[in-house]
Amino acid sequence: MIMLTHQLANLLIFIWVVIALAVGFLAGVQPLYVGLAVGGLAIAFFFFTRFESAVLALLILRSALDPFSDQQVPAAFAIALDILTLFYVAITLLAGQTVRTNGFWWLFAGWVLLQSLWVTYFPEGELRLNDAVWLNSIREWVRLFSWLMVYLLVMQLKDRIHPQKIISALFLALILPLTAAVTQMLLPISVLPVFLQGAKDPISGEISRINGTLGLSNTFATFLLLFIGLTYWQLGQSRRRWVWWLLLSLLAFFYVSTKALFSLMMLGVFILVLILPKLSLIKLIAGAFLFVIVIALFASTEFGQQRLASLGQTPLLNPDLDISRAILLSQGDGNSFNWRLAQWNFLIQAWQRSPIFGYGLATSPNLTIYNNYAHNDYVRALAEGGIVGFSAFIAFLGTQFTYLVGLIRRSSPNSSQYQFCWVLLALFVSIIVGMITENIWSHTTLFFYWWTLLAIAGWNWDQPYA
Repeated sequence: MIMLTHQLANLLIFIWVVIALAVGFLAGVQPLYVGLAVGGLAIAFFFFTRFESAVLALLILRSALDPFSDQQVPAAFAIALDILTLFYVAITLLAGQTVRTNGFWWLFAGWVLLQSLWVTYFPEGELRLNDAVWLNSIREWVRLFSWLMVYLLVMQLKDRIHPQKIISALFLALILPLTAAVTQMLLPISVLPVFLQGAKDPISGEISRINGTLGLSNTFATFLLLFIGLTYWQLGQSRRRWVWWLLLSLLAFFYVSTKALFSLMMLGVFILVLILPKLSLIKLIAGAFLFVIVIALFASTEFGQQRLASLGQTPLLNPDLDISRAILLSQGDGNSFNWRLAQWNFLIQAWQRSPIFGYGLATSPNLTIYNNYAHNDYVRALAEGGIVGFSAFIAFLGTQFTYLVGLIRRSSPNSSQYQFCWVLLALFVSIIVGMITENIWSHTTLFFYWWTLLAIAGWNWDQPYA
């Protein structure tokens, strides 16, 4: 617990007086706000009196919030977490104690600060006069800043909770998403609340792709891949391996049920990187066999067959179809890959009109006739940030890769920390590959847990914990 100095005690008294006055004012304006304020105070009290438990609870809770995006609940959660983290850091400094960071966090902070340059930057044109675009840029920067605060908050658990305990607690974040996925698979759409309805089949009107509580099937897929990696790591740490084999099978089943074609590519890359440290013919065959099983399960459904067949009508697998014709066909052939080619082409054309600094954060949906995300995070970074922003984005990805490789080299071979960092590296490589055809940088929940895991990866796992 933080020991309060006399000055700090006076500061806290002043803050409580201000809060009391604010509550009194809100009572006269809108009674509902009083309830929200009191609830916020209760959370804040729990946060500062049971810090470790409160942080773990907040981490677990995040996976259940996306169904309420229309009510701005995830955004409110992120802002509240930012405020709590900054307030906790301020109190820690005032108490004369150390705020725990590491070298990577400072690099992360520098990158987030750099992104603020693109919040107010727009080239000449109608985007400069569009308040909605400016607000979207602010929201995007706040989202990035929240990731930084998650990393900082988790770092304050260092020397208080063992990393393995934090990882084990994170598995509780699977409960609500998987429960929602089961209901989407078993119950008719007519009895499901709107926020739990997955992607609908255009013909039958029933759910064709599950999304758990993550809003989109693609977002759910990357979330599941993260926990598939953690489950694989737990297999090497637990004596009750059958429990983790059972969970791994369950996660793989849901992973295939998202019917996200890009996720198959990510899984293949993940498996390949995972077996590289001790590559052998047996492991290579086993990895290939596992990947074939996943492909077979994906192709066993009519939807999966249609998605795989659609690849034959793209320049990727059809040598008689060039990119220009694929872009023209994308207007009406319903092929998502050809649509992506068209979207990337429009964004690159837009970038050429503002090549150095791009158009600003979160502007890519406003740069093409489709009014949609880029579905390629590299093209998005180029269009929104220009050459400068794109270079910063690539450098930041490279920093993460270098940091993980450094942790692996410093860890003892065959140790749990070594295996954990290698799993993270395999996940990261699969993520940067998946960014080629998907908006993975927009998968907020995935990165919420990613920064949590990256924060604990560099701790001293061998020291005794209470």
